[in-house]
Amino acid sequence: MTTDRHGHTMTDTGADAVTPYEQALDDLLFFRPQIMETAKSVLAAAPRSVMGQSLMAYLGVLGTEEKDAAAAREAFVDFRSGLDTERLTRRERMHLAAATAWLDGDLHGAGRILGDISIAHPRDALALFVGHQHDFLTGDAVRLRDRVGGALDAWDEDDPHHGPLLGMYAFGLEESGHYERAEEVGLAAVARHPRDVWAIHGVVHSYEMRGRFTDGIRFLDARTDDWSSGTLLTVHNWWHYALYALEAGDGARVLEIYDSAIHHDGSAGMAMGLLDAAALLWRLYLAEDVHSARWERLADAWERRQDGPHYAFNDAHAVMAYVGAGRIARAQRLVQDRERWLAAEPAGANRAMTARIGLPVCRALIAYGQQDYSLAADLLLPVRDRLHTFGGSHAQRDAIQRTLVEAALRAGRSELARTLLSERIQLRPVCPYNWAAKARLEDQLGDPARAAAARERAAAQASA
Repeated sequence: MTTDRHGHTMTDTGADAVTPYEQALDDLLFFRPQIMETAKSVLAAAPRSVMGQSLMAYLGVLGTEEKDAAAAREAFVDFRSGLDTERLTRRERMHLAAATAWLDGDLHGAGRILGDISIAHPRDALALFVGHQHDFLTGDAVRLRDRVGGALDAWDEDDPHHGPLLGMYAFGLEESGHYERAEEVGLAAVARHPRDVWAIHGVVHSYEMRGRFTDGIRFLDARTDDWSSGTLLTVHNWWHYALYALEAGDGARVLEIYDSAIHHDGSAGMAMGLLDAAALLWRLYLAEDVHSARWERLADAWERRQDGPHYAFNDAHAVMAYVGAGRIARAQRLVQDRERWLAAEPAGANRAMTARIGLPVCRALIAYGQQDYSLAADLLLPVRDRLHTFGGSHAQRDAIQRTLVEAALRAGRSELARTLLSERIQLRPVCPYNWAAKARLEDQLGDPARAAAARERAAAQASA
């Protein structure tokens, strides 16, 4: 009976397929672009490998690409037809169930099954990685932390995959508010594997949430060769670098990064990359720093995708691009399409994500683009405390939280703006944006002394 290196039985997987399977896990954990080719090599050696087929199914959904998910579902249904599941191990049957649930749109069901696998088989790296990404895509910070934390005790520290598990754990710690511990664990992971881009990403997030922008830039600059090219996380880590530059007031550097690394003529047009591009330009848009040509190219890229209702988080960022490009009618058509889809009462987790969060956010972005700031604020207020339920990280969702702040300021709703800014400043006192926005509020309230003091704080933090 063939087993992987942790002793898990692999049905219909010969010894010649186990080696590429282990390599595929390594590529997956380190976000290497060759993961798809490595996964295909597993099936070339063992077409009926349950774990190889499960891996391919997971790869089809992790990128939030509608067409990839549809193709993966078709292939997985074909594989499962006539499959005698009684001859499989319980772990393999659970993987089949988790992959099937996700492909059918039941993200939360898939997450629960993956959690059960990690309890029974804590050294199943595939279940841990896919479950971790699931928790990110559904915005479940506690599970993002504890899914990996609950398994770490079963891993030997000298295991080659213990390091990337620490990197995953660091991100979970950061998203659940344990910033210092996240930095500590993330740095330990990077020390083991300098090219662990997910661990680098976890450390970067910990600096972002504490307003340590200069430290973040220094950290990334010190290991540029390890993260800045050739990985599946390259664009996203450049996005983080651009956020640091934006907070430091270096607009020229922000645009240099955008044009060279985030979105350009050679960009692949994948959803994850377009998300980063939209989220960065939207922050500039909120500051009335409009870049029409960039918005036009980005909106074109979103339109070429012709996405259906697949992941509400993507929809919100597509609407950002359409609004930024002045294509309000296109943004409204997306909203109307999702409304018709909901009226048909579809199944799956994206239904709730779209109805409860996605559509209110999209409508608010459109209202903001139409300068109906009070309506934008009214639409965002009821959902602001549960934005996490449609996915993303704190840093990603902050573009929407800032939209609420800006809408309140521009609508002249000073009491709301004061409350929102007080919340932000108490939580993140080292954030130039928070203080700059407070200065504008104090100007509106007719208190030049308080406005000047807030402006001074913003300038000091940006240049620190």
